[in-house]
Amino acid sequence: EAHLVESGGGLAQPGGSLRLSCAASGFAFATYAMSWVRQAPGKGLEWVSTIRNSGGNIKYADSVKGRFTISRNNAENTVYLEMNDLKPEDTAVYYCAADPRGDSDYASEAEYDYWGQGTQVTVSS
Repeated sequence: EAHLVESGGGLAQPGGSLRLSCAASGFAFATYAMSWVRQAPGKGLEWVSTIRNSGGNIKYADSVKGRFTISRNNAENTVYLEMNDLKPEDTAVYYCAADPRGDSDYASEAEYDYWGQGTQVTVSS
């Protein structure tokens, strides 16, 4: 059975940093493109970033470009999201999601095979 487990969320001050991790198991992680998607309170899902199965051709939403960095370690079946210069509008539940199209740069909600349970990120002074 496939699992994605996020960790690393919490409370950060504006301008602060957090590093999210997503550990995968039960599926061929190295063949999947991986994304981070977030949901702010009272809002819909917002795509944040995607990294291809090879680790290349990384894409970011304009709202996080220059502040967030996605990376992956296929040997450890883990994808990361380094978040710097955090803003209150980054407050959301952050989900990792697995896209079976390994060379995909973006996926709609229905195209992901697997989702994690989410980790809360709160940015507040």
